[in-house]
Amino acid sequence: MVASQSSAHTRALRDPDVRLMLAVRDDDAEAFEELVVRYQTRLVNLLEHLVGDRDLAEDLAQEVFLRVYRARKTYRPDAKFSTWLFTIANNVASNMNRSRYRRHELRSRDGPSVASSSPPLERTLLASTGQIPARQLDKAEIREVVRLALSSLGERQRLAVLLRKFEGMSYAEIAEAMSLSPQAIKSLLSRARVNLRAVLEPYFETGERPCSDRLVGKQPGLDAEASSDAAES
Repeated sequence: MVASQSSAHTRALRDPDVRLMLAVRDDDAEAFEELVVRYQTRLVNLLEHLVGDRDLAEDLAQEVFLRVYRARKTYRPDAKFSTWLFTIANNVASNMNRSRYRRHELRSRDGPSVASSSPPLERTLLASTGQIPARQLDKAEIREVVRLALSSLGERQRLAVLLRKFEGMSYAEIAEAMSLSPQAIKSLLSRARVNLRAVLEPYFETGERPCSDRLVGKQPGLDAEASSDAAES
C-alpha cells in the first residue's frame, strides 16, 4: 500500500500543474495566477455542464479557485492537479444543485419544446447510453435532464464520466488520474452508463421526470461499488 502511494506521488510530481500547486503551497502568487490562467476556461465550461448556467458557472469557478487557494497549505500531490481541481468543482456544483432543488428553482419548462441540436457533452453522453429522445426536446431541456442524470451518479462515477467525455481522457489516463487500474475504470464507466440509462430512458420515452429520492446515485449499493473499484485497482 505504501509503495502504491509512493508511486502515485511520483507520477503526480511529473505533472507540471502539480509543481505549480506546490509553489502555491509555498505562497507563490504568480504560480497561482498561472494555474488560474490555465484552467479558467476549462473549469467554467465544466461547471456550465454541471449547473446549466454560464453566469452561475463563472461565479462557481471563482469559488473553486478560492477553495484551492484556501486549501493550499494542506495540499498533497497524490494525483494529477486537474483531477483534484475537478473533484472540488464537482463538489461545488453538487452543493449548488442541491440548494437549487431545495428552493424549488429547478422545475419543468412550460410551453412546447422546439427541436434543436444538443451541446457536445450532452450529445456524447446520450450516444454513450444509446438514448434517442422519442419526443422533440429543446437544447435547454436536454441540458437540464442530462445534468440531472449526471447528478444521480456517485462522485467517482461522475468524475470518471466527465474526465472521459469532457476532458477526452483515455482509460489509462483516467486510471492514473484516479489511482485506479484501467480495468477498474472500465467497470466504473460501465456502471455509470447503466445508471445514466436508468435515469434517461423513462424521461425520453414518457417525459417522466425522476424525483430526487429516486435518483440512481442516491440508491443503496453505490458505496459498495466504489469499494469494489478500489479493490480492483
